[in-house]
This record gives sequence, structure tokens and C-alpha cells, in this order.
Amino acid sequence: MPALRLTVIVGEDDQWRHRPLYHEIVHRARAAGLAGATVTRGIEGYGTHGRIHTTRILSLSEDLPVVVVIVDEEEKIRAFLPQIDELIGEGLAVLDPVHAIRYTREAR
Repeated sequence: MPALRLTVIVGEDDQWRHRPLYHEIVHRARAAGLAGATVTRGIEGYGTHGRIHTTRILSLSEDLPVVVVIVDEEEKIRAFLPQIDELIGEGLAVLDPVHAIRYTREAR
């Protein structure tokens, strides 16, 4: 099925009302009825300011990149974007058209 993938990249230390920002994004996606969300912690990266964040022991960073991926129908993802606009002060959101294949126990 045609779908849209929303990828949101923020810092691990980014907060929304004293909670991790990625946590708030996932909970809002669930409340919006989106199909699912996955959070992945990066091992190295840099963003707007060009400072490299890494897990390497000699330059250990606590503000590693965190990626939230949400895939659903285009209309649902686009309806969710205003919430991302509200939450993200600094970060990046990317939209990609994808073809989603949903596997369920019932289909087997």
C-alpha cells in the first residue's frame, strides 16, 4: 500500500515539559491513531551546530541523535505534522513516500 514515512531526528537530551522529546512524539503518534512509531538511538552524528556527538569512550556524548520513524497513510501523517511543528524547536523532519507491506498474524 502507498504510505508516507515521517522521520524525525532530535537530540537524546531534547525535552518537552521535563520528558524526553522522542517519548512525547511516540505518545502523540499513538494518541493520533498512527500505525506505529519506532525510536532508534544513534551512535554518532552531528546537526545544526556541527558538533559531533558519539558513543566513543574518549569523547562520550550524552546528547546522541535519536531517530523517530512513523509510517502510515499520507493523510494521517500530514494531519500529524502540526504536532511535530509544535514540539520541535531544533531538529529535522523528513517525509518520504514508501510502499508499506503490513504483516499480521491473521494474514498467515
